[in-house]
Amino acid sequence: QVKLVAAGGGLVQAGGSLSLSCSASGRTFSSYAMGWFRQAPGKEREFVAAISGSGDRTAYADSVKGRFVTSRDNAKNTVYLQSNSLKPEDTAVYYCAASVLYSRDSTLYAYWGQGTQVSVSS
Repeated sequence: QVKLVAAGGGLVQAGGSLSLSCSASGRTFSSYAMGWFRQAPGKEREFVAAISGSGDRTAYADSVKGRFVTSRDNAKNTVYLQSNSLKPEDTAVYYCAASVLYSRDSTLYAYWGQGTQVSVSS
C-alpha cells in the first residue's frame, strides 16, 4: 500500500513557474515508477510525465516537453514536477500516481494522490 500526498499547486500568470511535489508513505518507494497526470474541466485525465523507480528514465507528453521536468529523491520518498513557462492550457488538477511499471498508461497506476489545482491566468 502506498499513500501519496501532492502539494504545490496554485495560481500563476502565464509564463510563470510552479513546483509540485508528491510525498509517499512506505519503505519501497524506489520500487515504484511515478507518474504525473492532469485533468482539466470537461476533459479526460491525461499523461504529463513519468519517472522510473531509480530516476534514470523520464518521459513527457509532447505538450509539456521542454517546459516541465520531473525528478525524484528516493531518500525523501518524494517526486517533483517543475513546471516552467506555464500556459493557460496547463490549467488542471494535477495528480501524482505510483505504478510497478514505468508507463504513460494511467490504468497501470494503482496508487493515486488527491490532486492539486494548478491555475494559469493569461
